Amino acid sequence: MTSSYQPPDISAELAAMGVSSRRVMVDGLDTHYLEIGQGPVLILVHGGGAGADSWGNWSACLEAYARRFRVIAPDMPGFGRTAKPAPQEYDYSQSSRNRHMLAFMDALGLHSVNLIGNSMGGATSLGVAMAQPRRVNKLVLMGSAGLGISNPDPTYMQTFAGYDHTVEAMRRLMQSLGGSRYEIDERLLMYRHALMQEPAAQVAIDVIRRSHLVYERARIAAVRTPTLVVGGKEDKIAVLARTYGYLELMENSWGFVLPHVGHWAMMESPREFVAVTSAFFSDDLF
Repeated sequence: MTSSYQPPDISAELAAMGVSSRRVMVDGLDTHYLEIGQGPVLILVHGGGAGADSWGNWSACLEAYARRFRVIAPDMPGFGRTAKPAPQEYDYSQSSRNRHMLAFMDALGLHSVNLIGNSMGGATSLGVAMAQPRRVNKLVLMGSAGLGISNPDPTYMQTFAGYDHTVEAMRRLMQSLGGSRYEIDERLLMYRHALMQEPAAQVAIDVIRRSHLVYERARIAAVRTPTLVVGGKEDKIAVLARTYGYLELMENSWGFVLPHVGHWAMMESPREFVAVTSAFFSDDLF
């Protein structure tokens, strides 16, 4: 049976920014992505929380990045407006996400790119750099999964596990992800909630949140791609020990930690985040 669900309409917001909404078949999946700007290619990879997608996670940064880059932000399998096959038909594993991202780059004819990945998107970006290092010019890991350093406080992960598709559960989730100064945007709250009313999205997230997101430390240490590791000082998901862990393991890495910021630097502190990452991607620096 075909679902009657329709995702929230953001066409007016996209048009106001000059952002194109596009689709491409990737690894057998109808894949949605946003695109804006011209210049060196910058791919933005969103995280894996309920309601995550390219627009909700990156909208605060798109126009600023587009002044210097051709910005491409895909919805990953199981998220946003990209296909959400039944788990019996698709393997929602980290290796599948890595394969999908490489196939996405192939489908768009992108031979080399800059990558920014947040949380689960960081694990995917890192996986691409591991698999085909010549295709990643520079890499930004922001609140990134991939390194096996646990959160010492289980409360926050229990919030993720307890998400039940209600508005209040989404509010608790967003409060957990933001730092102490983060004020929830009610429009974003309802947007993420609306995305999670799709039955296929609910099934997919229940599988995705059980994904194994950890690489062997030796594989991380073998990455030579110039990498900027960004952390929020108040991130209770990707705790600072993980940020420092990446810096210790990756010899070509720099670090930047934002005060009063949690897991969503691109949403909580977009001006600073765009400025620092754009400088990192510059040919004149780093």
